[in-house]
Amino acid sequence: MPLPVNVLVIGAGNRGQIYSFFAKDFPERMKVVGVADSSQVARHNFQMKYSIEDCNVFDDWRRAAAQEKFADAVIIATPDRLHKEPAVAFAEKGYHILLEKPMAVTIDDCKEIVAASKKHNVILSVCHVLRYSPVVLKVKELLSQGVIGEVVHIQHLEPVGFYHFAHSFVRGNWRNEKESTFSLMAKSCHDIDIINSLVGKRCIKVSSFGSLSHFTEENKPQGAASRCLNCSVEQTCPYSAKKFYLEGVKNGNKGWPISTICEGADVDIESVTKALRKGPYGRCVYECDNDVVTHQVVNMEFEGGVTAAFTMVAFTEKLCTRKITIYGTKKMLAAADYRHFLSEALVQPGARCPRSFPGARRPRFSQEATLLDDARTRDSSDHFQLGDNDVQFEMENWREKSIGEG
Repeated sequence: MPLPVNVLVIGAGNRGQIYSFFAKDFPERMKVVGVADSSQVARHNFQMKYSIEDCNVFDDWRRAAAQEKFADAVIIATPDRLHKEPAVAFAEKGYHILLEKPMAVTIDDCKEIVAASKKHNVILSVCHVLRYSPVVLKVKELLSQGVIGEVVHIQHLEPVGFYHFAHSFVRGNWRNEKESTFSLMAKSCHDIDIINSLVGKRCIKVSSFGSLSHFTEENKPQGAASRCLNCSVEQTCPYSAKKFYLEGVKNGNKGWPISTICEGADVDIESVTKALRKGPYGRCVYECDNDVVTHQVVNMEFEGGVTAAFTMVAFTEKLCTRKITIYGTKKMLAAADYRHFLSEALVQPGARCPRSFPGARRPRFSQEATLLDDARTRDSSDHFQLGDNDVQFEMENWREKSIGEG
């Protein structure tokens, strides 16, 4: 495809905005030429930001699909259960597809998307973006070099964050399995994908279990109201919607998660108050229609005997700052407190690092052009640091220790 690649964005919400940022940071490589979203405000903001012609602004993706092809590729960032139909439709029109994870919520839908992409010879890429983060790329590089020997076992943790879970999986769009999908699929398919990618072999056995804890009516505090705005115990509740959203917008935060609650309106104190008074995000977390689990473990066995154990848990202060420990036949490698973010420096040395998603902590790099080459040995204990980022690797050479030594 010639550069820049012209893209149509289906779904102008948080993820649609994230992927479209690339066009602002690298206009020579991508241009947003169309948008489809049911929200008039979202459509208007997208149109103004990317100077989209009126004829390429749609209130329904089906209207866009009905037009003659006018872009090279489509970014599909619709809700999880609404991935298959637009993916198949735009594949049939010859659009290359960047599809937000998860690909779909049923095996049959996934197969249909793949079949349509193959039939019409289009590129299909699912946004498992974590595997392209500097940390994961560095881990993969070290494993491929045989630094820790043969991989024997992987332990991986995703601490979702108490307020993130309450926002997205108790009050928000992913709270109910019938309306979206189960929380492991919605939140942690990144992590399962990373484990599969690092092992590089077929998974042959799986066991998994989890539970919904705490966010149930029997745990509702005495005297609590159905909504936070008129609740007598709100000030002492860690899940207060007033603290999550109103205090945030008063302090000037209009990004995630506040931006997601004001559907069809600009983000300000008035619109946030209205959303908390009438919308799902103002509800008491102990009186919602949520049914997805708050914590889950997954145990996997791969061909060749490699095993992996994954844990997702809601009740953490840290937000999605993952930890992975890989045990090899020679050494152990651990990387803690890393997130996923997109960086052009990964695919084009010398390029500047684009913005991360709104409201998130940006990665700090002192030498972005040498992002992956800057992992260096810091001392004799085999510690690594990636650039000037606050993510650190630790490697333990257990074979050099004497029996009984600390």
